[in-house]
Amino acid sequence: MSRVDTPEPPPATTATSTSTSAPAVSVAAVRTPGLLWTFGLFRSELVTTFRRWRTIALLGVLAAVPILVGIAVRIETGDGSSAGGGPDGGGGPAFIAQITNNGLFLVFTALAATLPFFLPMAVGVIAGDAIAGEANAGTLRYLLVSPAGRTRLLLTKYATTMTFCLVATLVVAASALAVGALLFPLGDLTTISGTRISFSEGLLRALLIALAVAASLIGVAALGLFISTLTNSGIAAMATTVGLLITVQILDQIPQLDALHPYFFSHYWLSFADLMREPVYWDDLQRNLGLQALYAAVFGSAAWARFTAKDITA
Repeated sequence: MSRVDTPEPPPATTATSTSTSAPAVSVAAVRTPGLLWTFGLFRSELVTTFRRWRTIALLGVLAAVPILVGIAVRIETGDGSSAGGGPDGGGGPAFIAQITNNGLFLVFTALAATLPFFLPMAVGVIAGDAIAGEANAGTLRYLLVSPAGRTRLLLTKYATTMTFCLVATLVVAASALAVGALLFPLGDLTTISGTRISFSEGLLRALLIALAVAASLIGVAALGLFISTLTNSGIAAMATTVGLLITVQILDQIPQLDALHPYFFSHYWLSFADLMREPVYWDDLQRNLGLQALYAAVFGSAAWARFTAKDITA
């Protein structure tokens, strides 16, 4: 009788609590980041990257290179001699003999001077620190807690690195254009083929050259991002990326490895000079873009495979 007088609580309470919590789980499950959320993540990465003192210092060094080149050419040609120490300007970077005739050539010279080392090194630092730097600082786990997902986060990091490639290249070009206009005359210019083009067309070709140089760094960015997924040390990732960059360029200069040269990501870097021909030679430019796309596909896929399977414990 006592069991009848004190009945057990009805199971409705449990059912009620279950029915109350079930919608919350389903809502959380269907909450996926949309386009605006992705853009916000990209914007946040851009702000974080370009606010760092390291990034500002890298851009400052890149902007200083055209200034030093312009001042050096101005001093050398102050007595009326041609740049490069000879009538053809031999011994200097491409286009340097033409700077005294037209300051716009300082843009081409500065890009040719920074592309072999300064620009790739800067990109290698940013790409190498993209994932490893977050892991070392302990912020990578918090980024993955958000609904971004590893693939979306990796693509955002790569897009941020490519944005830095473009900004860094434009910083060099803009600095060179300002210094060239300040120290040397501007006007119509002569192409490598010997034809004359207007200053406005020269500016357009300078912009195309800057874009071609930025596109030449696609492979380095993908390589650096892949290395960044292999370690939790940002310094180690940056040093490894820059070391590989130097090694590849040394190998590209060894005649005995001539058969391998077309497959090195730096082999067609200076093909942007063909944009200053009339008509433009597109063969090496297309080879360069195809090679960079291949490196981006290979090392981008490797970075995705590594990052999506990586155990984030710190």
